[in-house]
Amino acid sequence: MAKPVQAVARRGETYGGRSRREREADRRERIVAAAVRLFAAREYDAVTVAEVCAQAQVAKRYFYDYFADRQELLRQVHREQNDWLLNEITAAAPKTPATLTDLLAPMMTTLVHRLLDHPERARVIYLNAPRMESRRRATLRRDAELLGRLVRRIADRPPDRLRHDRLLLAAVAGISEIVIDWLTRGQTDPPGPLADHLTDLTVAILSQ
Repeated sequence: MAKPVQAVARRGETYGGRSRREREADRRERIVAAAVRLFAAREYDAVTVAEVCAQAQVAKRYFYDYFADRQELLRQVHREQNDWLLNEITAAAPKTPATLTDLLAPMMTTLVHRLLDHPERARVIYLNAPRMESRRRATLRRDAELLGRLVRRIADRPPDRLRHDRLLLAAVAGISEIVIDWLTRGQTDPPGPLADHLTDLTVAILSQ
């Protein structure tokens, strides 16, 4: 007797105790994790889709279910790693800080320690993203907008919004350059003073 069509379809949805959606999410997660390792270790042009799939232990045909090409993989990986870092920093920001330093100090401490604990992610976010200058500038603007929202926890909207937005952009660009310098020198400087210096820099810029 033929099996009911619905039962066959349901059985096809589950394999190895996991649903199709779970298997798809796992494949994508493994591709992204492999890409982070490879992009952190080598220049973008030296990494192939085949290598990413081999490290992820995913058949190459599945790669194109999630990404149009290698460039899109790089863009999405960079975006997701930056979003992870921003979420960590935002979670560390106190809800009712008394001063700008009170707001920024735990944020900068979290920034430094997350990058120290995750050096591959740090390199993908700040160093090994060639051909992405426009993406880098867009990321800085987005980071500046986030910083502006957090700063409003202790201050009203500034009278000169354009000036304030440019100061925010200068602050996040300065933070980025200092972090890049720290990463390229092997993260050998102690994290405590680095976080203090990033806090001092941001306070100085935004207090103008």
